[in-house]
Amino acid sequence: MVQREVEVKFRISDVEAVMAVFKDLGVDWSDPQAQDDQAYAPRSWSYGMDKIGVPFARLRTECGAHLFTVKTPQANAMDCLEHETQILDREAMHAALIAMGFAPTVRIVKTRRGAKWGPVALCLDEVEHAGAFLELELFTEADPAVTQQRLADRVHRLGIAGSRVTDTYDTLVRDALAV
Repeated sequence: MVQREVEVKFRISDVEAVMAVFKDLGVDWSDPQAQDDQAYAPRSWSYGMDKIGVPFARLRTECGAHLFTVKTPQANAMDCLEHETQILDREAMHAALIAMGFAPTVRIVKTRRGAKWGPVALCLDEVEHAGAFLELELFTEADPAVTQQRLADRVHRLGIAGSRVTDTYDTLVRDALAV
């Protein structure tokens, strides 16, 4: 099943303070979970090129389970058509991706706490090399730019200190490692 995921992301400096703001709203956070993601891009694509319409793959391992995801950015990098399924063998899927013309780009290692805020999925991520982030994700068919602005406005109304980020984790990690 194809879903359209629209998200906004904020770089934050105080994970505990952000958790407390949402906890005051009745939001319960999950325990932290380690995620090990390998990002992939078509061999014909390289950083600096447009991402719109380009399928990007990801292999994630979390709690011993493996997840395969393909995201294709639509209006911007935070508005994607998403296909996702659990797989049994990460290494076999890696080999299949290589055979299909994808190349590994960046490894993203993070600790994630998740929560639901009405229909919005919340993620508090501590990403190795890139820092801490708050993500708000919504599966919707509504206008992505309007949805992203509404999500960002909700965060600002809560008084959460953070700066909005429009890059994906693979780009943020790659840029951090290039310094």
